[in-house]
Amino acid sequence: MKDTFRKVYRPLTEENTKLIIDIKAKAEELESLMINTKSREMSLALTNLEQCIMWATKAVVLEDEK
Repeated sequence: MKDTFRKVYRPLTEENTKLIIDIKAKAEELESLMINTKSREMSLALTNLEQCIMWATKAVVLEDEK
């Protein structure tokens, strides 16, 4: 049976853990440049940055499962 909702996690490789940390660190750098502007457009940009990191992390996790 497929674990669609990932109830069981397994450790990532050290390399992939570092990659996820690096991706999130770069996102924080970008966020710090964007945070001072308050507008609907910037809110959308920040939301999409969060979504980008979510998908990038998932891609790394799934790559580790192959």
